Amino acid sequence: MAVRPVAELDITPALAARLVAEQYPDLAGLPLRLVTSGWDNAVLRLGDDLAIRMPRRARAAQLVLNEQRWLPSLARVLAGAGHVGLPLPARIGVPSSEYPWAWSIVPWFAGRSAVTMSPHDRAPLAEPLADALARLHVPAPDDAPVNAVRGVPLATRDAAVRERLATGLIPDADRLAALWDTLSSTPSWPGPPLWLHGDVHPGNLVVDDHGLRALVDFGDVTSGDPATDLATAWLTFDAEGRRRFRHRMDALRGHDDDTWRRARGWALCMGTSLAAHSDDSPEYAELGSHTLRQVLKG
Repeated sequence: MAVRPVAELDITPALAARLVAEQYPDLAGLPLRLVTSGWDNAVLRLGDDLAIRMPRRARAAQLVLNEQRWLPSLARVLAGAGHVGLPLPARIGVPSSEYPWAWSIVPWFAGRSAVTMSPHDRAPLAEPLADALARLHVPAPDDAPVNAVRGVPLATRDAAVRERLATGLIPDADRLAALWDTLSSTPSWPGPPLWLHGDVHPGNLVVDDHGLRALVDFGDVTSGDPATDLATAWLTFDAEGRRRFRHRMDALRGHDDDTWRRARGWALCMGTSLAAHSDDSPEYAELGSHTLRQVLKG
């Protein structure tokens, strides 16, 4: 069975309540419940308007620090991107004798994850998501965080993709491998490193009755090739939504065909990861399968 990484600490409401009481006593006593426990972080709802974001393994500790350091700057970059919210830290938690990593208290965005919607129903998100990413994709400063698996030349992911395709867990592996050969040889991004979210998929989109409510989980924030984020055209949408997303992005940023080929390659890379490591999460296993089906369609 291929599953998400094992938690190195058991994140419970009781643990979170003790940390809140110790570091932010004015928030002590608010109701706390565990909402989700992902690959890197657990999220707990704190009262009606706040959430707590806590790393569940050491690798994620630096990701939370990146969010704390850079989200205020990115909020200024994204100002004016409709009503798309960001998980800007409202309070910063520090390591303690009971919990070894930094953690954050962030806004709670009412709504639901777009991963619970059908790809067809996600099509209306194409334009607001493109608007937000077009604002985000501006040159990043020299000290922007570096992520070894996001924003980098696509060919650097070759070994990982081929290893997943060789597991026997992924349908159409031969067709995907042949397509990967083509896409991974696309010329690299020639421009300056741009700001990237790094993990734009429907599980990181919060929606409500009015559409796209928030773009969350900036743990993979980095700089580099915008094709990494544009992979969401295949992760989030079906053919019609993808057409709308690409049309809007091209109107705003004018990406060339090579950028979109790399984006398709990034979708193949991310889709194989989801398909190979989500046996304990049916929603994300289906997201991986959806992504690879869309990648093969073009």
